Amino acid sequence: MQKITIYTDGSSKGNPGNGGWGVVVIKDNYGDLNGANTTVVEIGGREKNTTNNRMEMMAAIKALELIPILQSKSQSENIEIEINTDSEYLMKGITIWINNWQKNNWRTKNKKEVLNKDLWEKLWKLTQNKKVKWKKVLGHSGHILNERCDEIATSFADSQKVVLYEGLKLDYKPFH
Repeated sequence: MQKITIYTDGSSKGNPGNGGWGVVVIKDNYGDLNGANTTVVEIGGREKNTTNNRMEMMAAIKALELIPILQSKSQSENIEIEINTDSEYLMKGITIWINNWQKNNWRTKNKKEVLNKDLWEKLWKLTQNKKVKWKKVLGHSGHILNERCDEIATSFADSQKVVLYEGLKLDYKPFH
């Protein structure tokens, strides 16, 4: 069994405004007690004229799209995914609200069109037939990987250079 732990965050300078998203993915092999084979991959991106909620969702989407690249076909059935987010909108949207939205033809309980339907549909599709556990983390509370995702997201939103890490967990600076 393999576990992939994902941390996500989104940022928008203005709402709407320039936005960025950041992700830290930790690929763990069960039984890898010393972490010698555990890898970390950081990704991020930027969009213009977007919202914070869209960037939060985009981070989760891009993380889930990365998973098939990180593993072989033989591993795809035997994987546990944990996604950590500080976004209540993302957390409740994908675990609670989406079921009713789908039943109500993508309308809210107030009969309004669901915002960000395009991303909700994409996110829903990416989570189907996967073992995904969603966890809420407190934003800006000193959680090391949430803070790193925030740094990546805000750097992209501000068009600042950010060096993204890809390598062994043993060499990953936030843990040292």
